Amino acid sequence: MRSLLLVDLQNDFMPGGALAVADGDAVVGVANALMPRFSLVVASQDWHPADHGSFASAHPGRKLGDVIDLAGVEQVLWPDHCVQEAPGASFHSGLDVAGIDRVVRKGTDPAVDSYSAFFDNDRRRDTGLAAFLEKSGAEELVVLGLATDYCVKYTVLDACGLGFGVTVITDGCRAVDLAHGDGDRAFAEMRSAGARLVTLDELD
Repeated sequence: MRSLLLVDLQNDFMPGGALAVADGDAVVGVANALMPRFSLVVASQDWHPADHGSFASAHPGRKLGDVIDLAGVEQVLWPDHCVQEAPGASFHSGLDVAGIDRVVRKGTDPAVDSYSAFFDNDRRRDTGLAAFLEKSGAEELVVLGLATDYCVKYTVLDACGLGFGVTVITDGCRAVDLAHGDGDRAFAEMRSAGARLVTLDELD
């Protein structure tokens, strides 16, 4: 069975949000168009406590974009975003949430970030997503969301490593691009890991 995985289609990653991804809201329509084609749709949701260690505000003297060591892993410092129960953590109002069968929350431990929908960045904890997909009979994943160069990339790399067949909908993703070309490099990494990259119109 093939399942659709929507990565972090939340207000704070949309234009006007705390960690806005340029043109991020354009992927919502792609997600809505795809959902009716799948019997199982899963969405990941960044769900940070207010004192999360990935927030620049938690590190006096540091600024946005600085890289620190967090839980033994290199960590970019971000603005406060997707704080639990805050409006920014909610899914975009245009997303057809009725079509989502399961929500997986990540980044709940203040001591470590979680880009991937499968594991925390230190890989000591998993979200339960892999076990859920396996129990549901999902062998292939179609993935889209925000952002290409962080949460989508690490989710796809983990999915490939776990043995899932993975297809990435390229026009259903947008990148942060802290460094110019990060999004394109992320797509290249995903392809090298075994993911198939297609547009919405190319998906069979």
